[in-house]
Amino acid sequence: MSNLLERFLRYVKVETTSDENTGKTPSTPEQLNLARMLFDELKAMGIKDVTLSEHGYVYASIPSNIDKKVPTIGFIAHMDTSPDMSGKNVNPQIVKNYDGGDIVLNKELNVVLSPKQFPELSNYKGKTLITTDGTTLLGADDKAGLSEIMTAAEYIMNNPDFKHGNIKIGFTPDEEIGEGADHFDVEFFNADLAYTMDGGPEGELECENFNASGVKVTVKGRNVHPGSAKDKMINSMLIANEYLNSLPDETPSNTEGYEGFYHLTDIKGEVEKTVLSFILRDFFNDSFDDRNSKMKEIADKLNVKYGEGTVSVEIKEQYRNMKEKIEPVWHVIENAQKAMEEVGVTPNMVPIRGGTDGARLSFMGLPTPNIFTGGENYHGKYEYACLESMEKAVDVILKLIEVYTR
Repeated sequence: MSNLLERFLRYVKVETTSDENTGKTPSTPEQLNLARMLFDELKAMGIKDVTLSEHGYVYASIPSNIDKKVPTIGFIAHMDTSPDMSGKNVNPQIVKNYDGGDIVLNKELNVVLSPKQFPELSNYKGKTLITTDGTTLLGADDKAGLSEIMTAAEYIMNNPDFKHGNIKIGFTPDEEIGEGADHFDVEFFNADLAYTMDGGPEGELECENFNASGVKVTVKGRNVHPGSAKDKMINSMLIANEYLNSLPDETPSNTEGYEGFYHLTDIKGEVEKTVLSFILRDFFNDSFDDRNSKMKEIADKLNVKYGEGTVSVEIKEQYRNMKEKIEPVWHVIENAQKAMEEVGVTPNMVPIRGGTDGARLSFMGLPTPNIFTGGENYHGKYEYACLESMEKAVDVILKLIEVYTR
C-alpha cells in the first residue's frame, strides 16, 4: 500500500478532462499523457503483455501461475475526468486524522467542505482524506480506481507466491461522456468476467444502473432590430424557456433511489439560435423510453405554435441497465460480496445513479459489475477520497482473485 497514495496524487495532477464535442477518441489529447504513463508503469512492473491502442486504451495481461483452469478476471477503470468542472491544475490536499468538522478547501474563495452540507463526512472521522483546493474537481472518479488496480498489479508482480489465474487490466478514455466502451476490444481483452473499479464509498457493489441518453434541443429564432421587431422577431431563448417549463419537475435535485430524471447540463443561446443539452436517466426501460418520447412531444407542440422546424431534438442513447446481463452470471456478485466480507468490508448493494463502462461492456458480452473506490462528491470541487477505503479496495481486488482461484 505504500505506493497507493503517491500514485493517486500523481495521476490526479494529469489533466484528462473529456469533451463530448470533438468527435474523436480519445476526445482530448491530454488523456493520452496519462495512458502513456500507465503503459510505462505497467511495463516497469515486469508485465510483458501491455498494449496502448490507437484510440488510447491501455490493456495488460498477467498470465496464470497455477495449473488448474479458473475464470479469467478483468479489472477496468477510466482515465478521463468529468467536463462538469475543470480538471486542470488539480492541487490535492491531504487531511490526516480528520476531526469530523469543517474542512476549509480554499480560504480566499470561502469554499468549505462541511458535514452540515455533506453529513456522510461523519463516517470518516479519524481517517485520512484527500480533498481538492476548492477550484477544481479532484479526479478520484476514476483515478482512485486506476491507482487501486495499479497497486494490486504491483503486488501481484512483486509476490510470485500469490496464486492467480489469468488477469486482465483495461484502462479506458471518455467514460464520462458515455463513450468509454466505443472502441473497447472485448475479444482482444479476452476475459470471462470483469469489474469496473468506479464506485463510491466503501462497500458499494453495483449491478444495476440507469438507462441513459444524451439529448440536444436546438431552437431556431429570427433576429431583427428590436425597434422594428413587432410580429417579426422570434427570440429562440424565450422559446427554449417554454421548452424547459414544459418538462416535468424531475431533476437530479428532486429525485433519489430508483427515480429517474431530466437534467439540463448546458445552455448556449442568442436570439437566432439556442441549444439546450440534457442527459436523461431512468432505471426502467418503459419509463426511459417515455422520457425520450417526451422530449420530442414538447418539440412537436412548439413547432405547431411557432412553425415547423423551429425546435429540433437529437437523441443519442448512451447505455442501458446492465442488470439483465448480470443476473444470469450471479456468481460475479456473490464472489464480490464474499471477497468484501473476507477483508472486513460490509457489502452494500445499491443502484448506480449514473453509469460505468461496465454497463455497455455487459451488453457487449463481458459481464462487468462495479466496485467501490472510496470517493465521494464526484464531479465537483467538494470531491474527496478516503485513503483507508482506497486501501480496502485494493484488498478486495486481491481477495476476489483469490476467491476465484479457490
